[in-house]
Amino acid sequence: MKPNVRRCVACREVAPKTSLWRIVRLYPSQTVQLDGGMGRSAYLCPRADCLQAAQKKNRLGRSLKTQVPSTIYEELWQRLNAKIQVPVVKS
Repeated sequence: MKPNVRRCVACREVAPKTSLWRIVRLYPSQTVQLDGGMGRSAYLCPRADCLQAAQKKNRLGRSLKTQVPSTIYEELWQRLNAKIQVPVVKS
């Protein structure tokens, strides 16, 4: 069985769905949220350069066909910073 893969809207790389962030425009309310929900989705690599390009060039907004609130970008930056600060434990 093939793994589910999606394409990052910023760098256009294909990666497993579980390794990308999912941003959703909910149906029918047209609100944008992270992770869950049913509606139009866009995927983004959890990397600073992809997040910066998506924000600067409005790639998420174009992909979702709606305006993405700044709170979504703020939460993504917080997730990225939390991911970077987690120490790696080697066994």
